[in-house]
Amino acid sequence: MQDSPSRDALIALDLALTVRHDGHGGVADDLADPAGLTAWVRAHPDLGAQAEAADPAAVRDVRAAARALFARAVRPGEPSPADAARLLPVPEALRRLNEAAARTPTVPVLHWADAGAPVVRAAPAPGARPDLAAALAQAVIGFLAGPDRQRLRACHAPRCVRYFLKDHPRQEWCKPSCGNRARVARHQQRQRRTAEPRP
Repeated sequence: MQDSPSRDALIALDLALTVRHDGHGGVADDLADPAGLTAWVRAHPDLGAQAEAADPAAVRDVRAAARALFARAVRPGEPSPADAARLLPVPEALRRLNEAAARTPTVPVLHWADAGAPVVRAAPAPGARPDLAAALAQAVIGFLAGPDRQRLRACHAPRCVRYFLKDHPRQEWCKPSCGNRARVARHQQRQRRTAEPRP
């Protein structure tokens, strides 16, 4: 069993997972409208951002950059099927992510719990206005530059478009239901092959 993912890893993955299978063979975008973004931000109070002031296009831009860089991080494995045909070029993804991260000046803040090691987190500089896209970009950068990136995988179960952190050496899918779908699909494929007439 692996250590718990970092805060940055959890935020970056949660952002990437706002692109998901819609249940009908397509892809749904949980951030397609301001209401979706507001709901997502409210579910992540640790971001310290105001949902009402967030720019949906800027957040989706950070997400597109993150998913392009996730696809690079899982190499030589395949990227998520949702991304395979529409990935940003890596230099463009890096540019967008770095530009978004720079929108809010930050300062390092030291946190040190009684029973833990010291942890440095970036916080908005005094007087700086919180920017959700910047906070998300900074979390994605922290994740991609940290040790959790080595565990990142794309789930390749039928109809799944998720990325996940591999917790066990034998883990192949993001969740058990994806494993079940993959096994059923393999079984059906074997059944079709054995049912085909031989020349």
